[in-house]
Amino acid sequence: MALYETLRLYISKEAYHLVPESGGSLSSTGQGTALKFDRRSNEISSSPNLSPPASYDSAILVYGLFGITSLYNTDYLIFITSRKRVSRVLQSDIYLARDFKVFPIDPSTSADAVNRGAGLHQPNETYLLSLIKGHLYSGPFYYTYGGYDVTSRMQAQDTVNDTRPLFERADDRFFWNKYLQTRLIDLVGNMQGNDVSGFIIPALFGFCTVKSASINGRDFIFGVISRRSRFRAGTRYFSRGIDPKGNVSNFNETEQFVLLDRADSKHLGPVKGDIRASYAQIRGSVPIYWAEVNNLRYKPDLLIMDMPKTTDSLQRHFDSITTTYGDIYVVNLVNQKGYEKPVKEALERSLQELNNPSVHYTYFDFHHECKGLRFDRVSLLLDRMESELNQQGYFYQDVTLSDGKPQRQQKSIVRTNCMDSLDRTNVVQSTMAKWALTQQLRQAGVLSEKETLDIHPDFIYLFRNVWADNADTVSKAYSGTGALKTDYTRTGKRTNEGLIQDGVNSIMRYVKNNFLDGPRQDAYDLVSGTWQPAKDKNVPFVDHRPLVTRATPYVFGFALSMLLLDVLTPSVVSKFAGVRSFFLFNFLLLAGSGYYLVAHGVDYVAWPRLQPLTDTINYSGKGYASGRHGRGFVKAGGKNSRLEVKDGGDKDMENAHLATAATAGPGKKRLD
Repeated sequence: MALYETLRLYISKEAYHLVPESGGSLSSTGQGTALKFDRRSNEISSSPNLSPPASYDSAILVYGLFGITSLYNTDYLIFITSRKRVSRVLQSDIYLARDFKVFPIDPSTSADAVNRGAGLHQPNETYLLSLIKGHLYSGPFYYTYGGYDVTSRMQAQDTVNDTRPLFERADDRFFWNKYLQTRLIDLVGNMQGNDVSGFIIPALFGFCTVKSASINGRDFIFGVISRRSRFRAGTRYFSRGIDPKGNVSNFNETEQFVLLDRADSKHLGPVKGDIRASYAQIRGSVPIYWAEVNNLRYKPDLLIMDMPKTTDSLQRHFDSITTTYGDIYVVNLVNQKGYEKPVKEALERSLQELNNPSVHYTYFDFHHECKGLRFDRVSLLLDRMESELNQQGYFYQDVTLSDGKPQRQQKSIVRTNCMDSLDRTNVVQSTMAKWALTQQLRQAGVLSEKETLDIHPDFIYLFRNVWADNADTVSKAYSGTGALKTDYTRTGKRTNEGLIQDGVNSIMRYVKNNFLDGPRQDAYDLVSGTWQPAKDKNVPFVDHRPLVTRATPYVFGFALSMLLLDVLTPSVVSKFAGVRSFFLFNFLLLAGSGYYLVAHGVDYVAWPRLQPLTDTINYSGKGYASGRHGRGFVKAGGKNSRLEVKDGGDKDMENAHLATAATAGPGKKRLD
């Protein structure tokens, strides 16, 4: 069943009535279902009556119900009020949600106040609503009303024979607003014969770009879609590694596809897509228990937690992947020296203990192999994996053939990760996608067997920019800024402008990851249902830090401003105080408060409020830690100390430290 495309929302103090005007069963039968949200009982009912209610205060046109969220005081309906058609794939329009409105069920709560973010006089509710609205506009969110399912890769869907409602066909991992749609999903089949499935929109949070292209006189459609998983969703430093269910942070499936017609097709006009080809890759955080604890330093403290459940969690992670895609080719790009080395070694130990024959591991030292900005040397990785990639294949189907079956299917998946699974991963994924596209276009007869994409500059320009845009979108969702190294992705070479932009992005990442990502993480947890107000009645928004901790930034700011005043206007200062004593007092005040800020840096990070990371910050079990900076004045040794492996240290000594980490007890002093 297709979804309702346009609906009229009738608003009154007693109820909201949602009446379809187009799409869904209206298109074929003229019949449909209307919904009523009772604002006094908070019950949802349905009716086949598509007429406006007898009385209402106002009405607006909406393009779908994005979901329903339950906060402390009441439930809220979230509607898509503006959309943009971004492309058309397999006779289905893909839309980008551009604007939203939130309507409270509680009749005493003003919808205007909710959408303005003012006038509620309830700080906790106001904060949660601000998270919801901030998340809605952080997007982007893509969706369709039927036919093609934007949440599923082409190989996994049948747009002709699968007649299930769209929400049942959607890939559960990438059905981003599924938690918000729970109330409606629970009502399917329980509404006196009235079908409410036409209201349930599965939205994709990620990237979607579809372009028209031409090579050697053959027109085709080229598209890239990245799908962000709703499980263990989060921000760069507040969501790392794996959870007990096998979900990893920053998990994305990226599918590149082409649609074209046969060379002998008599069809005139836009490409129908009788030939369909796609290639999928995945990325995700290193699948072990690890974290980076922010402390206001540029490099956070690296923490690897040696958990008994690691092997079981890793098995669950790979089981879910093999069930979906087949064998897994893990490509690890983490550095084998310095700060990142312990992460590489911990992953390799875990994979060795797992000993799963469906998991194939490849290590590629990206920074060593591509030093001197020679990112083209990623081709060495392709050469190394040539036989695996040929065996893996890709999806390819010519629907004009009589049997209707795909001529080729992708039999496995490449899972790429670096520390963030962003910048290095983007370069590698775009390189592999280019290899797959070359094979597909050769099979379709667009390219000859010896012909490469590089001799078609117009298409290469399009290809590079689409993949660079994809890199920026995936990076913004996780790190808060665009990706690094996209100048290479866009132009095929490193540029001075790209280096400058990478520097700016690195600074912005530092600022956002330390001071702005707490609310973003809270929004992920709230929208995905990881944290639910109904299950946590505690008020999580009180600042319990000591007074001196809260006051120190103001003291630092005051001292800094006074010193600047002394430097810029010494004549003014001399009228009110001795210049030397004034300078010395404020200098000592600045130095003392600055030292306190650095020593207690962890206390000044904007941590998530809804799901505090206390256990991670204070972890004192087995494993590895690069240090405990910014946690106040902690003595070395004792139950709070941790193992530290110094960057660039002797390898045998490092291995000895790793071996003793599991056995050192409270009476044995570890390095700190």
